[in-house]
Amino acid sequence: MERLALLLSTLDTKGPETFYLRDSINNKGCACSILDMSMSGEYSGADITSSETARAAGVDIEDIRSSRERKKITRQMIDGATRITTDLYKSGRLAGVIGLGGSTGSLMATDVMRALPFGIPKLMVSSTAALPGLATRYIGTGDIAVLHTVIEISGLSKPLMNLLDRAAAAITAMSMVDALTVASSRDSGSPLVAMSMFGPTEKCSHYVRKSLESKGYQVIGFSAAGICDRAMENMISEGFFDAVVELAPGGAAEEFLGGMRAAGPNRLTNAGKIGIPQVIAPGGVNLTSPRKSHYKPEHHQRRKFELDELRTFLRVSDEEIVGVAKVFAEKLNQVTGPTVFLFPMQGWSAVDPPSGAMFDRDQDRLFLTTLKAALESDHVSIREVDANLEDEAFARAVESACLELFPATAS
Repeated sequence: MERLALLLSTLDTKGPETFYLRDSINNKGCACSILDMSMSGEYSGADITSSETARAAGVDIEDIRSSRERKKITRQMIDGATRITTDLYKSGRLAGVIGLGGSTGSLMATDVMRALPFGIPKLMVSSTAALPGLATRYIGTGDIAVLHTVIEISGLSKPLMNLLDRAAAAITAMSMVDALTVASSRDSGSPLVAMSMFGPTEKCSHYVRKSLESKGYQVIGFSAAGICDRAMENMISEGFFDAVVELAPGGAAEEFLGGMRAAGPNRLTNAGKIGIPQVIAPGGVNLTSPRKSHYKPEHHQRRKFELDELRTFLRVSDEEIVGVAKVFAEKLNQVTGPTVFLFPMQGWSAVDPPSGAMFDRDQDRLFLTTLKAALESDHVSIREVDANLEDEAFARAVESACLELFPATAS
């Protein structure tokens, strides 16, 4: 079966440039098909026409062309393209996806890419990749590479053709690597462990990762800043992992508090629903990071820790820590697999050691008592450890709990 690179574009605005890129990919030895997401007309040369794209969304292309509801019809074309692309992936024919466009084209193509699982090559060639707010919107939780064209994608000038040739070479090379799947990620026989981490829990995460790897586990880390931990949840739900170490579940707290690390409503839920074992620690959960433009007057009076020029952590209030504990209890009450919650009695990260101004033993205990009172699941065990989360004693406790709960390795 021939595998192909799928080129997502809009022939009504990027026709000659799309055909040039397609031919360049073909000339480099990779079969390429064009999927047209145009909304203003039918253009020849596409392997999958705009009519077929619309039909896949259950819409007639004429209705799209006559509509003035730009947002609605854009979503319909995205939905159609997504269905076609995911069908190609399921058939085993899809070697990679490349998109070409400006603002609208990039938003449409990357929406389609994000519907594909981790491990499928994805490349967006965009003239608007560097616009504030758009790059993060394009990538989201997807493993998408973005090539910023700098120049407009308009007219086949020498500079643009050179850039499109480079894009063709990139997707061709990427497509030569077999896509990662749940099955291929397990072909070594070593269990896969997802681990959330962030800067103030680095020492603990490093110790735990090295220890588990030495015992035959594959440990895949995710930076818990609100995006990668969302992606971790997606991959857990897709069945990539055998177990989870949550050293930085603060995204669940920030979702409740409205902080910059908010990681969506599904944070800290998928492993529990599936029933795979988890070891959880409250790394950074007693900290919040609201946007400074959204500070309330009382935020300026709180204890704070300047992590760097861009990030400031505030200590949560008593009212907030009670609310966060109830959120955690609600999520942990859905757990169906063995789970250990390790409570560090001497602070929850490098930010709040006992000797520091951010440490608050009474407030930390308030979280614990609230959690215990609201916890109903028989699958969750809470254990107190007389150490800071970054101390080796706590890291050893995490290691011990992992080896107790996680599936055995061959080593």
